[in-house]
Amino acid sequence: MQITDTVVEYIRAVSPPEPELLRKLRDETAAQPMARMQITPEQGHLLAIFVKLLRAGRILEIGVFTGYSSTAMALALPPEGLLVACDISEEFTWIAQRYWEEAGVAEKIRLHLAPAMETLTQRINTGESSTFDMAFIDADKGSYVDYFEACMKLVRPGGLIAIDNTLWHGDVADASNQEPDTVAIRRFNEAVREDSRVWHCLLPVGDGLTLAVKK
Repeated sequence: MQITDTVVEYIRAVSPPEPELLRKLRDETAAQPMARMQITPEQGHLLAIFVKLLRAGRILEIGVFTGYSSTAMALALPPEGLLVACDISEEFTWIAQRYWEEAGVAEKIRLHLAPAMETLTQRINTGESSTFDMAFIDADKGSYVDYFEACMKLVRPGGLIAIDNTLWHGDVADASNQEPDTVAIRRFNEAVREDSRVWHCLLPVGDGLTLAVKK
């Protein structure tokens, strides 16, 4: 079945209503030149459900952008929960921080403005391996394999790693497309397929969402 705009409208009509604050954030982000980086409301709902299902207390996010996914997940965390957010953009994360404050979740979020691998490696080196319940990867595509490997160390057995954009607008299915980001995501998808350390699936949600549960 083709997921048309009409079908998307129906899905949203029968889904839980999008929180007003998240709708406002989505509308503000739509005016940004890189608005396509925003996750969909359906993905936000799904990530929040995963937080609840896992009873997650500690989450990693690689790629914050304007903060839709981090806000959705932080709202689902318990009061003492922690979300470690990695990004390099002061401009976009300034928007995120405004919404974290408005949502009342700023105290749950620790933002690291540095290359994500530096932050992840530091967490590994300071003894935080297997202490996170969940990770969400939505950043530069060429580093997906490296981010995944770091998350495999930091996420506990039974924890979830969710990875966005793994269909890449359908370009991954076009063998003639050899653009660097397309090739990188194709390489990542093939690596996960062969990875015996996880149970995984790729869902046609948003721009493709891969779910990998660490064994």
